[in-house]
Amino acid sequence: MQNTMNLRAVTLGLGLGLLSMGASAQTLLVANQGDSTVSFVDAKTEAQVAVLPEETPGVHAHELATSLDGKTLYAPIYGSTGVGRPGIDGHEMLVVDIPSRKIVHHVDFGRGVRPHMPIMDPVTGMLYVTTELDKTITIIDPKTLKIVGKIPTGAEQSHMFILSHDSKRAYTANVGPGSVSVLDVPGRKVITVIPIAEHVQRISISKDDSMVFTSDTSKPQLAVIDTATNKLKTWVPLPGKGFGSASTKDGRWLMVTIPLLNQIAVIDMKTLKVARTVDVQPTPQEILVRPDGKVAYISCDKSGKVAVLDLAQWKVTKFIDVGKTDDGLAWAK
Repeated sequence: MQNTMNLRAVTLGLGLGLLSMGASAQTLLVANQGDSTVSFVDAKTEAQVAVLPEETPGVHAHELATSLDGKTLYAPIYGSTGVGRPGIDGHEMLVVDIPSRKIVHHVDFGRGVRPHMPIMDPVTGMLYVTTELDKTITIIDPKTLKIVGKIPTGAEQSHMFILSHDSKRAYTANVGPGSVSVLDVPGRKVITVIPIAEHVQRISISKDDSMVFTSDTSKPQLAVIDTATNKLKTWVPLPGKGFGSASTKDGRWLMVTIPLLNQIAVIDMKTLKVARTVDVQPTPQEILVRPDGKVAYISCDKSGKVAVLDLAQWKVTKFIDVGKTDDGLAWAK
């Protein structure tokens, strides 16, 4: 089966009408795997205002990123399946104009590589995308939308990655191998591959870049990697098997999704112990902290909702209805 996608810049208003949105609007963007769509959520009203189809039903984006000016959305089309499973291998990335909510370009990777996690580098201005089947991170110039280089990861299933705040290091979570690759970004090479567990998922970094975190999906524990030594530092016991994680803006807390318990575990970064848990909808996946640091959004894929978590009170204030199997989150200012 060929994974050929024709340009189809169609947007739906979900009966609300297609609301105009200036480039300065604050918008939460949600990748809905089950619908093969992207939701546009007005951050002020905390309501979905539009949906963008991703062109081919059943072939979908998992993760999203936005340009530094907040005008462009990047949606790598992973394929029809999940990591390590058979299915259609995605070969391209959709480029979406956020104000008009239209697909305006495609970046073709040349063959099925399962492009997955995009990150816009604020230091170099380059866009990085994991190209899983190539065992690389592909570098794209967002001005020309041309591929300008690759960084090998040295491992299979490099599904997610994170950049250090100076953009000199990248760390990939290699799901099936259960390892983390440490990459020299300017040098475009592998520094080392750290064995962690039987399987791992997702990855995040502390605000001071001293620690990297990834979840052991076979046991209820979170791995803490010391970035100075590139070695496993310790394990943080969790109330259940973890998945995604993200630090608060002040670096005081680390939040970890616990999908089977429908909870967020909140880890005290000083003690590296779970300080509290917060109940959300089934099943929490990804956490995105709003730029002002006051709110975290959590995609809860089995419920088709995004939880809005007040980080001052550690209280969920709302569940936003989005699409089926909602997963990746991004922010447009």
